[in-house]
Order: sequence, then structure tokens, then C-alpha cells
Amino acid sequence: MINNFEHIPVMLNEVLSDLNIKPDGLYIDCTLGGGGHSEKILEKLSSNGTLIGIDKDNDALEFTTQRLSSKYANFKSFHTDFKQVNEVVDYLNIYGQIDGVLLDLGVSSHQIDTADRGFSFRFDGPLDMRMDKSQKLTAYDVVNTYSYEQLCKILWEYGEEDFAKSIAKNIIKAREVEPIKTTKQLSQIVESSMPAKIVFRRGGADKKTFQAIRIEVNGELENLYETIIFLAKNLKKGGRIAIITFHSLEDRIVKNAFKELSTDCICPPKIPKCICNHRAVGKLVNRKPILASQQEQEQNSRSTCAKLRILERI
Repeated sequence: MINNFEHIPVMLNEVLSDLNIKPDGLYIDCTLGGGGHSEKILEKLSSNGTLIGIDKDNDALEFTTQRLSSKYANFKSFHTDFKQVNEVVDYLNIYGQIDGVLLDLGVSSHQIDTADRGFSFRFDGPLDMRMDKSQKLTAYDVVNTYSYEQLCKILWEYGEEDFAKSIAKNIIKAREVEPIKTTKQLSQIVESSMPAKIVFRRGGADKKTFQAIRIEVNGELENLYETIIFLAKNLKKGGRIAIITFHSLEDRIVKNAFKELSTDCICPPKIPKCICNHRAVGKLVNRKPILASQQEQEQNSRSTCAKLRILERI
């Protein structure tokens, strides 16, 4: 059990405003983390309102549950991946009763800044990267057991890394000598796999590789699309789902899911007559994603790449 969990919520004011919070409403924070967003939502709820917090990081869940439960009787929490939110909805039997949902898909400041979690190339620590420390697969397993082809695939698809082949080749070469155990070892391999001028120009030359491995370890993109569809369809009329993304892969999935949810016919363009019978269940609150203000970006660097999209149930 950790005794402190510092985390600055991204676009807090925008989220609170665009969720259009009803005092007696039912809300789900699918990525509870340090509870920054949740606490402000709870402040706006009456005793008849309810907030459900979900997180698969047990450290975050235990700390935040203890903190919020001591202040708010209408707060409930569940230790699970948000992509199993259907199980929570089924357990509580709240199908179609949800007034609002929040997903903040970023890695928390606590996870990044805790060296032992192995998320960051800025701190030397064990190759871990698990958000749920009870799961078996770690970054160590990915780096030391995946084939060259598998490494190339995840570095290119999840990291959009131009030097994927060179990095994968050098990972294979290094681990033949001894296992790659730490973030510092991996960082050195990544930087040695690209021209010095690229390393200098990028600043965090390792960022794309670490992102790719983290996504693979935690299955961050798996079933994200289906989860968004499920949550949107279980909102009340007028209910809203707000999603904050931090890289293009996530944002593309959210954008496409929202497009399907807000479009009537989804037949291929060449079909002259609609045969899908698909009907929109929501509408976009903003056509373009909301970005953090210049002031917030200056105060919190995590917000610089954040995008907020909101859909309302119709």
C-alpha cells in the first residue's frame, strides 16, 4: 500500500464542463488513478448521485479508494481493467442507466516517476511496465523472449518507430550475451541503434520504444474500440462519454468508434442503397478534439499531447 499518489489530472475543467454532470447522476471513472477527476465529480454530486471508480493498478486503487471513501459515501471502486467494465455493469445491473463515463488513457505520473515500475527511460529500474502487478507478462519478457519479427512489429505498430528493425536487431544481439534486465540497459540499446543526430534531435530517443513495449505489456489497444461502443450504448439519453488520449494510435481508435456511434449508415460507399440498418446512438459534442490550454501545457507537460473527445447519447 503506497502512502502517496500524486497525479495532476489533465484538462480537469474541460472534463467537468463537458460531462455536463447531474447532481443525482451515475458516473463511471474507468481509469481512477489518483482520483483527481473523480474527486471533483464527487463534489458536484448529491447524496443520491454515485461515482464508480475502476483501475487495474492496485496501488492507485487502494490509495484512492481509501482517500475518497473516507469523504464520500456514494463512491464505489473495482479492481479491474476498464476493458472489463461490462462485468462491473452486469454486477451492478446498471445497463442503460449511466449518466457519464470518463476514460483517461494516459500513464499516471506516479507510474512514470516510480523507478521500480519500469515505465520510464528517465529512471533506471527493472523492466516491468505492468499496470496490474498481478499479471504475468512484463517488459522483461517482451524484450528477452519475443522474436525479431515480433519486436519489429510492436515497435513499428505501437511506437511508430522508424528505427524498429535496427532496435530489434540490437536487442536480439545484446540479449544473446546476457539478459536485458533494466530500463537503462534498454535505453542504451535504443540510442545506439540510431544516428547520434536523431538521438540529439528527439531528446527522448527511447520514448517510442518504451511506449510500444508498454502498450504490448498492458494490452492497451486490445478491445478498446468494443469497450467504447459498449459504454456509449449504456448511457442514458443525454449522457456523455469523455475520453482523453495521449498518442495517435489511441486517438484514431476513439475517433473511429465515435464516428460509428454518430453515423446512421455505415455501408461501404460503393453500395447504392443502405443494407446495414445501422442507426446513430450518439452525437459528437465537438467535431475536433479539445486540446489543453497553453497555460496548462506550460504547467503540466503531460497535457501537451492530450486530446479530449466527447460523445452524447441521443
